[in-house]
Amino acid sequence: MTSPETPVAAAELIARSNRLGQDPKNTNYAGGNTSAKGFATDPVTGEQVELMWVKGSGGDLGTLTESGLAVLRVDRLRSLVNVYPGVDREDEMVAAFDYTLFGKGGAAPSIDTAMHGLVDAAHVDHLHPDSGIAIATAADGEELTAKIFGDKVVWVPWRRPGFQLGLDIAEIKRQNPDAIGCILGGHGITAWGDTSDETEANSLWIIDTAAAYIAEHGKAEPFGSARDGFAALEKAERRAKAAALGATIRGLASTDAPKVGSFTDAEVVLDFLSSSEAPRLAALGTSCPDHFLRTKVKPLILDLPADASIEQSIARLVELHAEYRADYQAYYDRHATADSPAIRGADPAIVLVPGVGMFSYGANKQTARVAGEFYINAINVMRGAESLSSYAPIEESEKFAIEYWALEEAKLQRLPKPKSHATRVALVTGAASGIGKAIATRLAKDGACVVIADLDLEKAQDAAAQLGSTDVAIGVQADVTSADQIQAAIDSAVLAFGGLDLVVNNAGLSLSKPLLDTTEGDWDLQHNVMAKGSFMVSKAAAKVLIEQKMGGDIIYISSKNSVFAGPNNIAYSATKADQAHQVRLLAVELGEHGVKVNGINPDGVVRGSGIFSGGWGAKRAAVYGVPEEELGAYYAKRTILGREVLPENVANAVSVLTGEDLTHTTGLHIPVDAGVAAAFLR
Repeated sequence: MTSPETPVAAAELIARSNRLGQDPKNTNYAGGNTSAKGFATDPVTGEQVELMWVKGSGGDLGTLTESGLAVLRVDRLRSLVNVYPGVDREDEMVAAFDYTLFGKGGAAPSIDTAMHGLVDAAHVDHLHPDSGIAIATAADGEELTAKIFGDKVVWVPWRRPGFQLGLDIAEIKRQNPDAIGCILGGHGITAWGDTSDETEANSLWIIDTAAAYIAEHGKAEPFGSARDGFAALEKAERRAKAAALGATIRGLASTDAPKVGSFTDAEVVLDFLSSSEAPRLAALGTSCPDHFLRTKVKPLILDLPADASIEQSIARLVELHAEYRADYQAYYDRHATADSPAIRGADPAIVLVPGVGMFSYGANKQTARVAGEFYINAINVMRGAESLSSYAPIEESEKFAIEYWALEEAKLQRLPKPKSHATRVALVTGAASGIGKAIATRLAKDGACVVIADLDLEKAQDAAAQLGSTDVAIGVQADVTSADQIQAAIDSAVLAFGGLDLVVNNAGLSLSKPLLDTTEGDWDLQHNVMAKGSFMVSKAAAKVLIEQKMGGDIIYISSKNSVFAGPNNIAYSATKADQAHQVRLLAVELGEHGVKVNGINPDGVVRGSGIFSGGWGAKRAAVYGVPEEELGAYYAKRTILGREVLPENVANAVSVLTGEDLTHTTGLHIPVDAGVAAAFLR
């Protein structure tokens, strides 16, 4: 998107960037950068000055807008050559870019800014296509570049991104006037042109030519023969196994810090894991800096066949995780200096399970999902390199220099403080409306990933969509009287977000009847949904919480009626008392696993309530002799505070109970009733 005042060069750049970035064959998410040079009037002098618009640090080409561009004066940028202190101090040049900004400068310039500014071309693209990186990581990449592209594309040996790489590419362009771009060893591609359209065409020509050459000349089985017993399980079987393993794997991947997970059983992953060369290639790790910054230098790969039992798989994963951590610590120790940032955790970001798929982890769902996408990029790169030659990623020492780069550390330090519920996965039952929806909304606002479970699948999915993308929330169908549907909902949480941390037993209904009018069916229905349903949800969730070894929270939305004896309400109030005691019982039982269990006792939540709109409101209004539309106000008047209770008030209590301030509180019931003395806890 551009504003009416956006210069033509910048507008063309944004359009080109979006086209390139939205096609995964061209570059990975947030990978690469593009630029355009043009002229604008300096508001101080009134003179025309040459500017460069370039994608700023951390942006994504596919979604790039004007706010994501850094704007620099070309003359001042190129004058930095005169003060460049040499490759040993090239990191200092990133701070120097600030002195070349035009006006407010827009987004923060990235490390690749020099590549764009020093190359004598109006437009430059730097991209990370799988086909291009396959050539860049082939053992004989330089020879392949000459064979595939002739004089049009030049090989550049691996060099860490920075000012010196910009100088190198600028010199290569000067020495090779017929060249349209280059292959950056171990890294990606760069292309240039006089116009935006020409540059885009040159980028695509390099990408497509490399892909066509691999397809035509590559080996039929670049990953070797299939390993007996390592083929993909049937879809239902592998997803069931993934759900059964997911909690344990997430717990292992979160040993140093809690992580959100993502799972994929994409064919490209399953094919790779079934091959004889997968263990060797996985151990070599990824090469492109964007890849290993997201995936770590290499994954953890289970070395058991697809039909290994859950128990065997878990036992071996625990062993392999301990080995992985020791290996990563040794990697850090081999290369760290006195100036290196502290180790950022020794857990894997990618866990590969043959026959099942790939688990990936990050600080949030998007980061976890993208890490998995990056490893798929890496698999494609390995395939291409092995098809033509052999895969030869950059040296381990170079990977460490990138991973623990001072500039990368500074970028991490600039990240905002995580929200209170960041990395937490919540399941809320009865969450498509009323109190449940308000709770789900609050938890998502607090940074949690949310699974909205409801009897009505369409309403659950609509409610989830209102909270954001599937990186934030998903909707699932769950009848809490069905153990199978409960398990399916929890499995969905594990597969979507890696596991489960927080469960809210909110699903409920009520039939307001006096004792003599209450049937066995009335009694059984309410107890099945709320007492038995909460029990079954808690039981299924507790299994995941215990396997994860990350603690957690279970919240019961009980009621003032659990302690208050009101008229004509025997079945509802009795089942709420049952729920209230479940809180105490489970708090005692699950405490040794770090799981807190607490309850909330609302009262008079009329607005937005599914229970009240389903006939309960009319019946309670009749009991109290007030019009139904005045029931909320009636309840408010009888409270100590004289305030109406809203769904959001209950949601606030859930947030506090499960947040960072009440980490030592379990077995508690919090009244959210505006003050009902008869319901005071004793």
